[in-house]
Amino acid sequence: MFARQLFRPANALRQSVRRYASDAPSGEKKGNAALYAGLGAMGLAGAYYYVRKNDATTSKTGQEGAAPPSREEEKIPAKTTGTEKAAFTGGDQGFVSLLLEDVEIYNHNTKKFKFRLPEPDMVSGLHVASAVIAKYKGPEMEKAVIRPYTPISDVDTKGYVEFIIKKYPNGPMSERLHDMQPGHRLDIKGPIPKFQWSPNKHEHVVMIAGGTGITPMYQVARAIFKNPDDRTKVTLVYGNISEEDILLKRELEDMENTYPQRFRAFYVLDNPPESWQGGKGYVTKDLLKTVMPEPKLGEKIKVFVCGPPGMYKAISGGKKSPTDQGELSGILKELGYSKDQVYKF
Repeated sequence: MFARQLFRPANALRQSVRRYASDAPSGEKKGNAALYAGLGAMGLAGAYYYVRKNDATTSKTGQEGAAPPSREEEKIPAKTTGTEKAAFTGGDQGFVSLLLEDVEIYNHNTKKFKFRLPEPDMVSGLHVASAVIAKYKGPEMEKAVIRPYTPISDVDTKGYVEFIIKKYPNGPMSERLHDMQPGHRLDIKGPIPKFQWSPNKHEHVVMIAGGTGITPMYQVARAIFKNPDDRTKVTLVYGNISEEDILLKRELEDMENTYPQRFRAFYVLDNPPESWQGGKGYVTKDLLKTVMPEPKLGEKIKVFVCGPPGMYKAISGGKKSPTDQGELSGILKELGYSKDQVYKF
């Protein structure tokens, strides 16, 4: 009898998540906290995070060791800013020297950086989704180090651009950035186009992120929810090592509270505290099958993946050629999703 009592609520929670994943976007309602806690208790939301803790080669956008954009991505035009001046215009524009206006500690290994644009009424010139390239060359270095980063500030913000950047041991760029103080300068170039988003391009977007791989996901999600004409639903599966490693959690919770029928986030941890009510362990095929819309929906859904190399390998396959996204493999292929339904940031 006790076993049946435990099974029925878990099954009901699973069905509730499946209804959310399958239903078309609808009006807003309140109350999802119990669902998330219940999903974690079911054991479905096992944490996902294949991390080499001392490896400076990590995410494709926002961390050390990233690759330049593919030729496909370079075809996307820079954002049209109308009468506003843009700091980054793409094309043949060189690097722009930006002044570091403020830096603050975000957590034990991450800092938040605010760089001033050349003019106070300027916007960055980035579009959704795009990133920038930062360049550093020390006096002892033969070659400059360049890394892509996705800003966390809104693309329409005037006067400054913000980043959250994690420090990696022996990371040639992140260690330099973490040594910077207000008044120092950094050379930045952009925009580096990624996925070109437009309102209602898909009915449902699934974001599978690890660590600072959350930054392009946040850029897209914020664009969706700031636009009253965009009715896209978003499901986020976000893995980290510990609770303090969760980035932008307050901002994500604000989205969740404001749009509970269109945004659901499932946080999963490798080393959770005893009081943790979310997922633990690894992200399994069972978890993704439960929270994601079915692949048979075709172009109505899009799956974004961003995180460390092991994550790409396990979830979607990590190879990405200069001309396309590479072949799809891993859990998403096993679940029946096609290459066209998945985008690897």
